[in-house]
Amino acid sequence: MAGNNPTPVEYIQHHLQNLTYGYHPENGWSIAHSAAEAQDMGFWAIHLDTMGWSLAMGVLFIWLFRMVGKAATTGVPGKLQNAVEMIFEFIESTVNGAFNGKNPLVAPIALTLFVWIFLMNLLKLVPVDFAPALFARFGVEYMKLVPTTDVNATLGMALGVFCLIIYYSIKVKGLGGFAKELSLTPFNHWLLIPFNLVMEIIGLLVKPLSLGLRLFGNMFAGEVIFILIALLPFWVSWTLNVPWAIFHILIITLQAFIFTVLTVVYLNAAHEHH
Repeated sequence: MAGNNPTPVEYIQHHLQNLTYGYHPENGWSIAHSAAEAQDMGFWAIHLDTMGWSLAMGVLFIWLFRMVGKAATTGVPGKLQNAVEMIFEFIESTVNGAFNGKNPLVAPIALTLFVWIFLMNLLKLVPVDFAPALFARFGVEYMKLVPTTDVNATLGMALGVFCLIIYYSIKVKGLGGFAKELSLTPFNHWLLIPFNLVMEIIGLLVKPLSLGLRLFGNMFAGEVIFILIALLPFWVSWTLNVPWAIFHILIITLQAFIFTVLTVVYLNAAHEHH
């Protein structure tokens, strides 16, 4: 891109394009070399950078917490152990305040979501030109570093939460109890069952959509602003980039927290018989 002297529009499009692998009607299975080619791949296309970096952050999370857990001491903790203990206590207090049921898996789910999303969001603080320039040396044309700027990743996580909501709603209340909840809420009268079903099903489907789109929207908007700042002259870019990056640390943490808390709240509702 640097050698071709791209226009601002080409620069932005390049940095927002995922490394896509899939089936192209004309070329068979291949790596996409343009946005149009990636679009033509359709449903069977996969964003390799999104999958790769999200898995890498998941492995980092597991390795880091396992290492700290094995080396934990009852004495004065080191900085890393102290940080992990603070995260544990934070998630524990969040779950205790928002979840009234009895399920030993809710806290681990909340911990996994918070740390995993935080680590994926944290990749946004890497300069926007670093990853594309680095991978271009190895012949990789596109490289989006932040998985949460890809709506496929955020909606994928939200879909996982949605499956948990449905699973625990049926497990705790029974299939009949869950159906009764959908059909007789908010108006407890058989004549209004169709109206109740429409309202409740819409409300149920909105939960994963709002979870996924909220995270994606905030992260994608922040990514676009970083790219726009990078287009400015160096001294202006540096002046704006540093405060925006500092401010974005708060956004990164806040979005991970919101996704986690809403997941706990939704799972709490799935466990309630009321």
